[in-house]
Amino acid sequence: MPELPEVESARSVIERNALRRKIVDVDDSDTYVCRPHRPGEIREALLGRSLTVAHRRGKSMWCETSGFGRSRAPGPRLGIHLGMSGKIVIADHRGGEVDGGDYWERGRAPGDYRFSRFSLKFADGGTLLLIDPRRLGRVRLDPPVERLGPDAADVTAAQFRSLLARGTAPIKARLLDQEAIAGIGNLLADQALWLAKVNPARPVGELSRVEVDRLFRGVRRAVGSAIGSGGVHTLSIIAFRKVDAHCPRCGALMKRATVGGRTTYWCPREQI
Repeated sequence: MPELPEVESARSVIERNALRRKIVDVDDSDTYVCRPHRPGEIREALLGRSLTVAHRRGKSMWCETSGFGRSRAPGPRLGIHLGMSGKIVIADHRGGEVDGGDYWERGRAPGDYRFSRFSLKFADGGTLLLIDPRRLGRVRLDPPVERLGPDAADVTAAQFRSLLARGTAPIKARLLDQEAIAGIGNLLADQALWLAKVNPARPVGELSRVEVDRLFRGVRRAVGSAIGSGGVHTLSIIAFRKVDAHCPRCGALMKRATVGGRTTYWCPREQI
């Protein structure tokens, strides 16, 4: 499931391979992935333009686009959300994978893009594709990124204290709220809470200043580790998020429940 580190990886794929390439065709025919746009609407808006900058905040990604013709005014933003199974792949003019190709299972031939839900074709023959087997991604023009909270990789200690200053919601639910802090998904939240020794069900307003600061450090450490190691699947708590697993720190039997609407694991001895 893509979380902040996986989306940052996708953003970097676009930055390395897709910027400043003229768009000559767009496949926006998937009306579910491209909602609320009608087929052809995104195509019409992007033809003749190029992607100029690739941005990410939390789990959301978008690209700035160039002006068109004699106009120097920038074009619309192109928002690409990976959903739970999406991945960005860049193909060359022959259909071979240039970047993002680790999506494919070993032995599957390059060019087998059966799960492509959206694509941009460039004047040099290359293509950017959103590959999404479960069809849970989203592509739209001018996404409302201003609604997102500060990015979890860049949030300051003061911002973090402010978003946890009050409330009765479980702390894990607040961490998962993308309008509070953008980028933390289920696995990053469990890792950060475990590192900070904070129970995921504790009401936000009950946390002490010491606990909030400890959780801030846990979030930054979890996010930094996942980005540096290649994704949330590398987090140290992952192997212990299962029935009959024991806390790798103290040996207590890990507890499992639903918190904030998500399956949650924590150490009942240390996370109090």
